[in-house]
Amino acid sequence: MPKDILKVVLIGDGGVGKTSLRNQFIHKRFTNAYKATIGADFITKEVQKDDNTKVMLQLWDTAGQERFQSLGVAYYRGADACILVYDVNNYSSFQHLGRWREDFLKQSSLPEDEAKHFPFLMVGNKIDIDDRVVSRRQARAWAEQNSSDRMRIPCFEASAKDGTNVEEAFTYIAKMIKVPQLELDLNGEILTLSSDSLYGRRKSTINRLCC
Repeated sequence: MPKDILKVVLIGDGGVGKTSLRNQFIHKRFTNAYKATIGADFITKEVQKDDNTKVMLQLWDTAGQERFQSLGVAYYRGADACILVYDVNNYSSFQHLGRWREDFLKQSSLPEDEAKHFPFLMVGNKIDIDDRVVSRRQARAWAEQNSSDRMRIPCFEASAKDGTNVEEAFTYIAKMIKVPQLELDLNGEILTLSSDSLYGRRKSTINRLCC
């Protein structure tokens, strides 16, 4: 049976651990050898949702260096969700989240109403390092400030090194997205693409899981 494919883009400053988070989720492994991502690439993994349906996450890992940001328009378009990654031990990476979010929305060329309620998720990485400068309260406040009435921004704290909350963050974003279903008439003809609650609202669950 064909599976729905959801395109998810990871963005954030260079060195915050986007590639490491993805590798931990996909391969369950971590390496201390840092190698900057050149441009972007993607890898897929199947995820089972609460209703036992399965979706294929297509995870796009993008470069965080300034010289590659002009490539965003080619990689951001068509995304179903976006993960904003920062380092809890690097305050500037947290400060830059707003810029990354605005750049994503601009280069994605989303309609205004869709952009306002687009699914974002925050991940504060490297909690295994005891040098925190970004608090959970600050992360929650930023998420609340940038959420809409229809789409809350969940915030997770994770460690790509030991795997803490990595699986939870990636599977959660798959559950955030309600895949549009084609509506059929009695003769099996396609009528419309259902737009009812395209992005499901899970406010109570988000409050429970948020960092």
